[in-house]
Amino acid sequence: MTSFAVLIEGPVLQGQSFVSALRFMQQAVAAGHTVDSVFLYRDAVYAASALIDLPSDEPKLSARLHQFCCQHQIPLLFCVTAAEKRGVCSDEVKPAHGYTAAGLAEFAMRLAKVDKLVQF
Repeated sequence: MTSFAVLIEGPVLQGQSFVSALRFMQQAVAAGHTVDSVFLYRDAVYAASALIDLPSDEPKLSARLHQFCCQHQIPLLFCVTAAEKRGVCSDEVKPAHGYTAAGLAEFAMRLAKVDKLVQF
């Protein structure tokens, strides 16, 4: 059994990063592997925004990621520095429920405990 850390860098509203990451994690867990944590970096931090309001016909990948992580008790972290630069969180704006602010140092400490890092 392999333990993974997942790093997502691509934007939640376009591209394939979130879809690919979710599929990978679903397959890994189904095969008996573990996902230790998910870390959102660069434009992926937009998923942690509590201000996302998509039309009903668009996939809510941020919510699907949160649901999967809750179901499997996987910490869902986002880079607080990248989020602050993008206006995703601040003293006035809080992140979406279930997303936890973290720094690169915490992510690096988590990496020391896993077998593999998978980046999307």
